[in-house]
Amino acid sequence: MSELKSKFIEVYSILKSELLNDPAFEFTDVSRQWVDRMLDYNVPGGKLNRGLSVIDSYKLLKEGKELTEEEIFLTSALGWCIEWLQAYFLVLDDIMDNSVTRRGQPCWFRVRKVGLIAVNDGIMLRNHIPRILKKHFRGKAYYVDLLDLFNEVEFQTASGQMIDLITTIEGEKDLSKYSLPLHRRIVQYKTAYYSFYLPVACALLMAGENLDNHIDVKNILIEMGTYFQVQDDYLDCFGHPDVIGKVGTDIEDFKCSWLVVKALELATEEQKKLLHENYGKADEASVNNVKELYKVLDLEGVFADYESKSYQKLISSIEAHPSNAVQAVLKSFLAKIYKRQK
Repeated sequence: MSELKSKFIEVYSILKSELLNDPAFEFTDVSRQWVDRMLDYNVPGGKLNRGLSVIDSYKLLKEGKELTEEEIFLTSALGWCIEWLQAYFLVLDDIMDNSVTRRGQPCWFRVRKVGLIAVNDGIMLRNHIPRILKKHFRGKAYYVDLLDLFNEVEFQTASGQMIDLITTIEGEKDLSKYSLPLHRRIVQYKTAYYSFYLPVACALLMAGENLDNHIDVKNILIEMGTYFQVQDDYLDCFGHPDVIGKVGTDIEDFKCSWLVVKALELATEEQKKLLHENYGKADEASVNNVKELYKVLDLEGVFADYESKSYQKLISSIEAHPSNAVQAVLKSFLAKIYKRQK
């Protein structure tokens, strides 16, 4: 584990301890233990990419200058705020989707004695973010901008989740609603803002930048987030479960996946009929019929073509940016996801 990552993990323990001793609430031993266990179960378990990206981006913006202890702590704290935000979304998302596992363990609401208390735990996770920001950033010139940023990105993500949910309402399964513009809208709001734009925006604010001057950076990161989600949709079907760490269920779940949207674009009337009859059904035969059609339509080739075109387009946009430091941040993001297998 890199030195930065271990320092990042240390900051989690500090933030957790501060939250468990927050003077705004009188904890009992039982309530403190509950929050302690809930945080450990839900916050630090993932790949931590979003959180670590804040530190990486800030370092690149400082163009190789050694970071002070305070800068390492503050970038880590902001990184953890994004991980807290992610935990809050996932805890509630899993309840809405009635999911079984997350990150290789049972979803939090499926843990014995948790159940729907998980809804309140999600609300708690969301409320920890302004507590962390207040304690560590209240004196900073960019404090209000940080609060605004987290509030706006949370609103965009919840709105993206809403479009996703209302598009897949049970009993109203209608494939003809699915299109590339709809897929793009869901992805942009549900994933790209908080996973791609938010970490870089945090680093820019800490570096003293005004986000209004970086709309181009936001647009490039949203494009990158879209590309990332298309990869995700592709891997859900064509990735190996042992590599991606989960068994894909987009077909069974009637998801507005890039693959089904592309299939609808390329299919003959006969093939469309097959899709309408089999997509969104949980039985193995239906799922295999859809996968077979994906192979016949050569969606693997269509994806490879999309991947190289997206990469070229992103590189051109990045290289048009006037700042070398900002280019370095964007290129490091792209390098992490280009041709990923999981």
